[in-house]
Amino acid sequence: MGRIVAIDYGRKRTGLAATDPLRIIANGLGTIPSGEVVRYLAEYVSREPVDLFVVGLPKQMNNEPSENMEYVRAFVTHLRRTIPNIPVEYCDERFTSVLAHRAMLEGGLRKKRRQDKALVDEISAVIILQTYLESKKYQFNV
Repeated sequence: MGRIVAIDYGRKRTGLAATDPLRIIANGLGTIPSGEVVRYLAEYVSREPVDLFVVGLPKQMNNEPSENMEYVRAFVTHLRRTIPNIPVEYCDERFTSVLAHRAMLEGGLRKKRRQDKALVDEISAVIILQTYLESKKYQFNV
């Protein structure tokens, strides 16, 4: 069974997370400059079996696409062309930054570390992946 990789795409930085081989736990992979993400992922899939990419879907509170959606679509198009054998799904990313900040606060990180936007992006990718995994778990249990 291959891993699932979550992508929290941003114009400057992109947070990445991946499951363990059994797809039980979501772990952060780091934050990559957005211009290098597809190259990084191509290299990653050459080393690790990956079955799916899950990309954070940027939506506003009224369920309309956010302004970042055009960049996410362009990124996904590039990703699909570069790595066509791995499917891409979307997962709602609303509140992931808020949840990431809350997790950092509850985890006892100092203020300086909580202000690290790269760490927030990585934790957001972990939250996107965990949300996706939980949604699939409950889908199968119903």
